[in-house]
Amino acid sequence: MARILSGIKPTGRLTLGNYIGALKNFKNFQDSGETFIFVADLHALTLPIEPEFLRTNTRDIVAFYLAAGLDPEKCTLFRQSQVSQHAELAIILQNYLYMGELNRMTQFKEKSQNMNQNAIGLGLFAYPVLMAADILLYDANIVPVGEDQTQHVEITRDLVKRFNNRYGEVLIMPEARINKVGKRIMSLSNPTVKMSKSDPKGDVFLLDDLKVIRKKIMSAVTDSGSEIIYDDENKPGISNLLTIYAALKEISISDAEALFIDARYGDFKKAVADLVVAELGAFQARYYAIINSSQVEDVLNAGEKKARQIAQGVLHRVQKAVGLL
Repeated sequence: MARILSGIKPTGRLTLGNYIGALKNFKNFQDSGETFIFVADLHALTLPIEPEFLRTNTRDIVAFYLAAGLDPEKCTLFRQSQVSQHAELAIILQNYLYMGELNRMTQFKEKSQNMNQNAIGLGLFAYPVLMAADILLYDANIVPVGEDQTQHVEITRDLVKRFNNRYGEVLIMPEARINKVGKRIMSLSNPTVKMSKSDPKGDVFLLDDLKVIRKKIMSAVTDSGSEIIYDDENKPGISNLLTIYAALKEISISDAEALFIDARYGDFKKAVADLVVAELGAFQARYYAIINSSQVEDVLNAGEKKARQIAQGVLHRVQKAVGLL
């Protein structure tokens, strides 16, 4: 049976892009293998974050997982920080990745380019090391990620080859898995940039009032012409709305195009808005029922106990291989 692992950082309010790219798809994995979904709260510390926001957002994300259909009877939900083996394994693995490799990571370059170069935390630089520990600690075969995280899975694969060549078949080789439809949802106000938790006008947040969500979609930037077709280069606005519609309907882009072949922009945007509001309305109702109960704490207590047991076995295997035991 395949082992599947993924997680979300609690660093900002989650958007429709996060829902389509990650949350909505997580439940599909829990029936196809042994699934581990976590909140990457240690990763959240790599850039400044308010403690109370981190605490609240971590709890919200667990509630989002449950509201999106993750079943704690079928998958293991936990906080990264509460399974100490993540940090312990990262300390070992940091010796098998090189500074030149880490310095070339695209995400590090993007996040550090506007920072004081003398004030960049080691955690940001070594982010891929901890992510490798996250993946390898559960013998994960499949790692569902967004496009911006595939490089981190690739460097993890390099680490596995390097480590296993030296010590034998100790670590399991992971494979990145990217959702085909909806892998990259763009801002509604600027469809050339990703929806990224920082644009109040162009980002649809999961807990936005439903009237606000509808207004944002009806106000979404469109393109010249009148055809509703997918053309990422010439019609990025319409292409983005088609992607959202197809992903939520779980149909192909071409099928979505066929549905609106004779439609006007206004009618098309209304159909997209109706679909998003219906989906997020039901999602929000489940979220509020969960967050106002003790379910989050109960699920975490059980999930973290199981995660520690599995993680300790893998950590022990690595410690023995390198000579620490």
